Amino acid sequence: MGTVVSWKQLLLRALDSNSSLKHSSFFQLATVGSSGRPSNRTVVFRGFQGDSDKIQINTDGRTRKIEELKHCPFSEICWYFTDSWEQFRINGRVDVIDGSDPDPMKLQERENAWFASSLKSRLQYLGPNPGLPCLSEQPAQECSPDPSTGPVAAFCLLILDPDQVDYLNLKNNERLTFTSSKNVDGVKCWNSEKINP
Repeated sequence: MGTVVSWKQLLLRALDSNSSLKHSSFFQLATVGSSGRPSNRTVVFRGFQGDSDKIQINTDGRTRKIEELKHCPFSEICWYFTDSWEQFRINGRVDVIDGSDPDPMKLQERENAWFASSLKSRLQYLGPNPGLPCLSEQPAQECSPDPSTGPVAAFCLLILDPDQVDYLNLKNNERLTFTSSKNVDGVKCWNSEKINP
């Protein structure tokens, strides 16, 4: 039996082969609400954290997903690539990094994510609170962040640390599961298994 490639290699390959499609960088992020009900939304892939397999997502700290992640830090991504017919379900724990995080390394990661975002993307964090009723019929005032100023208070960086990945390729009818564990040195290792689609 041949060597199975890692889920990250499969994902990078899918991103590359679907790169002509703008929507290939969008995926669904599901959380668990305080009521125990599922909550789902579409977010943008912002890359991996360094050389790791941790997935970065930018979000507004005033959204409901932040409270849901504080209540239950586990989440699942569902990512479907329409050209290559591949689905990735990535399950793991999410670390919420906001401006009050005591870790200077995490604050630096948040700042790096802020400056990696376009100015247009940064503008959304200056608007009214997401999810609240619109109190004015007037369009929001145009405001523009100083391009050299660091993250605003509403900006959060989410880091999803995967522990399970379910990969399905509908073109070749192949399904693989990847499960992480720690070796004796405490380093994360991935095991894969081919399963029925």
